[in-house]
Amino acid sequence: MTKQSETAISHHFSGQLYQSTAPFSHFVQQGYTGYTAGIIGQDPASGALVSADVTAQCEAMLTNLETLLNELGLLIGDIIRTTVYLTDYQDFEAINAVYAQRLTPPFPARTTIQAAGLPLGAKVQIEATVHLPNMG
Repeated sequence: MTKQSETAISHHFSGQLYQSTAPFSHFVQQGYTGYTAGIIGQDPASGALVSADVTAQCEAMLTNLETLLNELGLLIGDIIRTTVYLTDYQDFEAINAVYAQRLTPPFPARTTIQAAGLPLGAKVQIEATVHLPNMG
């Protein structure tokens, strides 16, 4: 791999997720690593949260994450690290239950943070760092 391709950065805005007008990319790749933006349990068509229920939001959030990764030819198993934001630690076990069903061992490294607020009043948000296996 040349020095130029190791440092090249590419940006991707998914056509399968909600078409926000906010200034961000859904995914940025640099070298062998990719980074997602924060993803919530949004309906891809309307942009509204799928439910007020944290379990339903978490399911939709992980579906949106998987949709983004699949669009790029990646899999959930390519995730090496996640940061999960939640607005209430009372929801920790519910989120863990969904997370453990959708991401399988060996699990990525993870940090979970309680945040004062998330976009659209979401109860949970995830961002992921992904290894790009086709790159090395």
